[in-house]
Amino acid sequence: MRVPLSWLREYVDLPAGETGRDVAAKLVDAGLEVETVEQLGGGLKGPLVVGQVRSIEELEGFRKPIRFCTVDVGSANGTGEPQEIVCGARNFSVGDKVVVVLPGAVLPGDFAIASRKTYGRTSHGMICSGDELGMGDDGTHGIIVLPHEHEVGTDAIKLLELVDEVLDIDITPDRGYCMSMRGVAREAATAYGLPLRDPALLDVPAPNSYGYAVKIDDPRGCDHFTARTVTGLDPEARSPIWLTRRLQKAGMRPISLAVDITNYVMLELGQPLHAYDRSRIDGAIGVRRAEQGEKFTTLDGVKRTLDSEDLVITDNSGPIGLAGVMGGANTEIADSVTDPVTGAVTGTTDVVVEAAHFDSVSISRTARRLKLSSEASKRFERGVDPQAAAAAAQRTVDLLVLLAGGTAEAGVTALTAPGAPRTIAMSADHPDKVAGMDYGRETVVRRLQEVGCDVYGQDELVVTVPSWRPDLAEPNDLAEEVIRLEGYGNLPSTLPQVPSGRGLTARQQLHRRVGRALAGAGYVEALSYPFLGEGVFDQLQLPAHDASRQVVKLVNPISDEEPALRTTLLPGLLGALRRNDSRGSHDLALFETGSVFRAAAQPGVAVRLPVDRRPTDEEIATLNAALPAQPRYAAVVLAGAREQAGWWGKGRPADWADAVQAARSLAVEAGAELVVRQGQYGPWHPGRCAELLVTLDGVETVIGHAGELHPRVVKAMGLPARTSAMELDLDRLAAAGGEALQAPRISSFPVATQDVALIVDASVPAAAVEAALRKGAGELLESLRLFDVFEGEQVGAGKKSLAYALRFRAADRTLTAEESTAARDAAVALAGERTGAVLRGA
Repeated sequence: MRVPLSWLREYVDLPAGETGRDVAAKLVDAGLEVETVEQLGGGLKGPLVVGQVRSIEELEGFRKPIRFCTVDVGSANGTGEPQEIVCGARNFSVGDKVVVVLPGAVLPGDFAIASRKTYGRTSHGMICSGDELGMGDDGTHGIIVLPHEHEVGTDAIKLLELVDEVLDIDITPDRGYCMSMRGVAREAATAYGLPLRDPALLDVPAPNSYGYAVKIDDPRGCDHFTARTVTGLDPEARSPIWLTRRLQKAGMRPISLAVDITNYVMLELGQPLHAYDRSRIDGAIGVRRAEQGEKFTTLDGVKRTLDSEDLVITDNSGPIGLAGVMGGANTEIADSVTDPVTGAVTGTTDVVVEAAHFDSVSISRTARRLKLSSEASKRFERGVDPQAAAAAAQRTVDLLVLLAGGTAEAGVTALTAPGAPRTIAMSADHPDKVAGMDYGRETVVRRLQEVGCDVYGQDELVVTVPSWRPDLAEPNDLAEEVIRLEGYGNLPSTLPQVPSGRGLTARQQLHRRVGRALAGAGYVEALSYPFLGEGVFDQLQLPAHDASRQVVKLVNPISDEEPALRTTLLPGLLGALRRNDSRGSHDLALFETGSVFRAAAQPGVAVRLPVDRRPTDEEIATLNAALPAQPRYAAVVLAGAREQAGWWGKGRPADWADAVQAARSLAVEAGAELVVRQGQYGPWHPGRCAELLVTLDGVETVIGHAGELHPRVVKAMGLPARTSAMELDLDRLAAAGGEALQAPRISSFPVATQDVALIVDASVPAAAVEAALRKGAGELLESLRLFDVFEGEQVGAGKKSLAYALRFRAADRTLTAEESTAARDAAVALAGERTGAVLRGA
């Protein structure tokens, strides 16, 4: 909402020395978001005057039409002689009044004006357009042609109100009443403690039986409808300068007098209006829901297909307006047209003015579905004062009579659905409890009255909410009004008393250790949004019955393309990897830890928790039960080089083993024993996928997967070749771990190393052989590492050789060769018993 300071002063007697920034500061303290304060006419310097064109000479021989004009500027040039000016515009004629800037003046943008020779003539100034003066678009894109009543030599800076300050306010959805000068003026009056001259306080005639016929079929969609008729309008009447300038400063383009007046009143009172050409209306006006698939052409010339939820304004011929959004082309106010032969002027002379109140939800849905956001729909979506319709219609009628020479018919139509004012019961000390400070009953009542409430009672208040504040629905809303008007800056800053000795929970400590471990391994943390589109599951090749496809959908998503909460971290991480790779970073290792969201079989209904006290344990439990399960996951993705090449040797590309090693690192941090087996799942390559398992309650449970992604997934998601990934359930991994990590004991005795090479069937997993070796080696085994895998003729068809390095060490003595050999032989024996392994060369 753009608010010209000069217009605001009409309703509030602001101190004379107050600048736009001063007013903005006051409004910000009152809770409005003032984005900028624009200085109109900054750097503008006269002389800038009204002139009258005396003669026009067409100059020939140039690529574009050029005119040499003489313009009477009165005594503004110091000589009284006509001013000679060269101009390329063609939308003015001899005798027209125009705006002339004389040598020595400076236009916006530090554009100095001087006499100069151009097109073979000397031009002493300029004939100005609206753009050159910083006025904005007036619809002509040409020279400003003024009404004839303005005298030659008049100061155009004052006439056109070129110097002003405009506050650009970002109106939040709950403050719809501030999308009007009336609403902002009310806030300014309260902030300064000054009286408000309410522009809606007008003498409005009572409705009668001979107004224009209106029929409402859906009172829930339209609970107020006022219709007024004005006849005998002058088709040649133009909007006066003050009206067009206020519209331009507010960010709207002047169109025609009737349309400008409805826009002006909407900006002034916040009530959208529409003016119909009476001669184009066939019969009574009606309000109903559209028929499914009904066609309608709006003012912008687009033919639209309507939905059965859309509200439409109709006559006997069908829809003539899309209620609360945009009027129809079939009843549009006609521009004045002059007959070239007779000189007669034709155009709209009789109008029907509509001022109605429509359901905000219905208007919002229609505007969003049709992608047709208008100034009217923006206001109806946020809430319009239903009691302002009659005043807005009266204001429009008064201006049409004053500026267009019309006559207001005596008939007044005002249909209103039955309803009662909204009341809220609240204890007088409720704002004190919310704010944590003592306001007192007197202050609470005074502040609520300032926002337009009627307040009754002593300790228990009964508050009647004003019609223009639909956002005030419960005691906490009223408390917020008291707090903001008293000043958020006056709230005490009190540090909470934190009990000592608690620190981080075990879960929080694990999350920090996990982050440090992955960062230390060369991964970079990437935080992604917790939203996704369901199409990503097809890209990841997840089966139709997969649990990850059961998503929690948002009622009001930030993006229609991502309406669901994530069930996996991979889409966000892979998207970050793809973006970085496309921008030249090809060697990538990213990680993320965060919550995923699992839909419950039966969705719960959340309760609204109180804010004036601590919720009870039962209330918190009820709320938690309604929420989806939110386990914490950890995931990594890798692409490009894992180790860079250099003088030290060749580099190494990232592969599936790095993803598996990341999972092992997390298991170490959690103190859990991780089992790695060959697996097959969704996005991973079937031959390069590891299944990650832990033992929970005596049962091996799959908690994640790691490995190289399937080539089809890589292609579908636009990822680098051979991209690898790992994802696991961090909460389950923690549950499989111990209570606390035990620091290893470092023995001071030397290590004994034994190497073994075992031949097994090619189908036997190396993890199974390793598990058997660990079990058989006993307590003396310190570490076990697979350092070679070989397949070839030397070991036989269908066989493979696995070479392991076994390190033995005792805590209290130096091991003998016999002890280490015995431990090795025991390990080999158990491996042979469990997996059929035999020593190579035996």
